[in-house]
Parts: sequence; C-alpha cells; structure tokens
Amino acid sequence: MRVIAGTAKGKKLKMVPGDTTRPITDRTKEALFNILGNWIVDARVLDLFGGTGAVGIEALSRQAAHVTFLDSSRAATRTIGENLRITGLAARAYVKQKDAFQFLQRPPADLQPFDLIYIAPPQYKQMWAQAMQHIDTDLDTWLLPDGAVVVQIHPREFEDLALQNLVLYDKRKYGSTVLCFYERADEGA
Repeated sequence: MRVIAGTAKGKKLKMVPGDTTRPITDRTKEALFNILGNWIVDARVLDLFGGTGAVGIEALSRQAAHVTFLDSSRAATRTIGENLRITGLAARAYVKQKDAFQFLQRPPADLQPFDLIYIAPPQYKQMWAQAMQHIDTDLDTWLLPDGAVVVQIHPREFEDLALQNLVLYDKRKYGSTVLCFYERADEGA
C-alpha cells in the first residue's frame, strides 16, 4: 500500500496489525482520486472509519487543506499517526480515537462542515447506512453546500437508502469494492 500521487508520492504506508481493517486497493484509490480530480485541492475531509489512513493521506498528498481521521481502534489511530509521520503530512491532520457513531451523535462544538466525508466501515454490518442516516439528519453540521459523501463498501452491502437530504449521484464498482457518491438533493426538485 502506497501513496499514489502528490507530495508524498511513492511513500509506503504501514498496515494496521491484525485483520480488523480492509484497506482500499491502490486501483480503487486511484480511480477515486481520478474522479475527484482537482476538487480535492484545499478541501476539508473527514475520514470517518480511518483504518490505515490511506484515503485521507492520499487526499493530503494531493493538497487537501485538512483531514480529520476517526477510528475506534487504538491500533488504527496509532497506524494513521505513523503513516502521517512517514509521509510528512501530520501538520494538516487531526487523528482521534473515537467511535464514529458517538462522534456523529455528539459533534464537537467547534466542528466546521467538510467538503468530503469518506465512509469505509467494517464490512457486512450496515454501519455505512447508519452513518449516512446520521449525516443526512444533520447535514448542515457535517457537509458544506457543494460537498460530497463517498462510501466504500462491498457490492453485496449496497442498498437504496431513504435519505431526506442526500442523493446518490454515482456508483462505481472495482472488483469487490463499490464506491457510492452522494451529494445534497437539489432543493428545486
């Protein structure tokens, strides 16, 4: 696992010990950032189930302004910290060991909305749907007007969600991974 492009291009990232995370493949990560393109420059990103930090670190390497990494696992947050040091990107990152749903239910008082929220939770537990419901319910707290939410799941996990404020606008499959792209529903519709 490595950083594909940007200021930390080619840097190898450490894996979280054990088998609790499912890192994004380089192929899928490259496809994601090809889709995002220059939109990621100066973006504020929330990597909600951080794992190794590969997606957020790739965003930082491609000039995202700031990434907040969240993971409930101490081993994961430690690995994210090590990977930020390896890549020299720690100054524009914040790493917090916390349960994602506790964070979504009680956001910090000084929280600023994000341009991009990346959701890649443990598989087959419908945690992505639960996270999407929390974000959808309090959208202005979490997402800037032109922001997007990207979900990384196994294709068998996908289901249409009954969301009030977010709509699925793109879905791409890469092997055993599907990336789902959500944006604010058109207010004029």
